[in-house]
Amino acid sequence: MTDSESAASDGEEFDFRIGHQDWVISWHPAALPPPSGRPHGASAVCITPDGDVLLVSQDGKSWDLPGGRPEAGEDLRETLDREVLEEACVRVEEASLLGFTKGVCKSGPEKGLILVRSVWRAAVSIREWDPEHEMSHRRFVPFHEAIEQISFSLCPRPVYQRAIHEAWAMSANNSLGESKE
Repeated sequence: MTDSESAASDGEEFDFRIGHQDWVISWHPAALPPPSGRPHGASAVCITPDGDVLLVSQDGKSWDLPGGRPEAGEDLRETLDREVLEEACVRVEEASLLGFTKGVCKSGPEKGLILVRSVWRAAVSIREWDPEHEMSHRRFVPFHEAIEQISFSLCPRPVYQRAIHEAWAMSANNSLGESKE
């Protein structure tokens, strides 16, 4: 399904430029979260009842996994549920924490900032498309096409590859279980 050989290894670091800042981004499995960093929200590989992956876009050209930042008092799962509903008009029915991304800003205005984002596999139910927030497009793609549809503007390809590979493995094993974090 996905090329696990090109996926990020645990803790493997990737240099990545976002805007005018240089970051080092790494993948951390759910069992070994990064020891430091500011919580920076949740993202998900959202799986539809038909087994497709959901992607969202602000402009219909650059596609990404849905997700976003926490609001005051939210835990990781609450952030996931709210952001996926807001960005993609889908409801998380079940979710399993896949791991975390850790970003360390190496240059630019936020130099020294460390951000940690949770990454989930979410079984979703589709709601009517009625975008009210920053995303104006959504699409459903087969699992084997998902990695090729993502724009990689927020995270390096091997990190996305790891998340999609983990989500696929979980789907193939039919082992999605409810997880609160």
